[in-house]
Amino acid sequence: MDVTQITGVLLICLPIAFNVLFFMLQRSFEYRDILRKPTDYILRQFNAGGSRLVLTWYSFALTGLLFIPVAILMNQVLESDALPYMAVATTVGVLAGLVQFFGLIRWTFLVPYLAKTYFEKDTSAVTKDSIAVTFQAFHRFAGMAIGEHLGYLCTSVWSALVALAITQSAQFSHWIGWLGFIPALGIFIGLFEEAGFKPAALINAISYILWSVWLIVLGISFLLH
Repeated sequence: MDVTQITGVLLICLPIAFNVLFFMLQRSFEYRDILRKPTDYILRQFNAGGSRLVLTWYSFALTGLLFIPVAILMNQVLESDALPYMAVATTVGVLAGLVQFFGLIRWTFLVPYLAKTYFEKDTSAVTKDSIAVTFQAFHRFAGMAIGEHLGYLCTSVWSALVALAITQSAQFSHWIGWLGFIPALGIFIGLFEEAGFKPAALINAISYILWSVWLIVLGISFLLH
């Protein structure tokens, strides 16, 4: 297999793995609706999930790291088209994978300890309050600021630049590139959820589904290249 075909396989495997794990978290942990619920409820549901839920979160976080080779290989596939902005796209794509990983990995190493301590019989009310503050601090910084805000920003910019590159490439059908602008814009709109734009969450969720489909279509075109 050459670089284009390897990239095609990753483009297909990544969204499938991402959505399967996302579905598993929806079924076992009410993700993502649970993120806006009270701390006590979140920790209780997490504690009930046990080691299986922790493993699911760890696997979900690893999909962020899987995005890094995709971003790097994409640059190599389009190298012959000599598109200068692909260097920027690669950097942003690597950042997208990293912020996704760092935003999610707290569920594997930090939250299990907080949930276990929170529900121990001898845990005082003061300690529970401290745990709640700690959880919310990481929830808002690692989750909302890094994982969601920077994740949406980097993913949307990478997608838009790659879509633009495909429309200018002599190797692939341009219509696939034009399709990529739709999920890129929708993911970007997710940035405005915290600013009070209520439809942003739904638009973002739908756009990630469209983004997954677009990556798979792009991957298939790479394999057929």
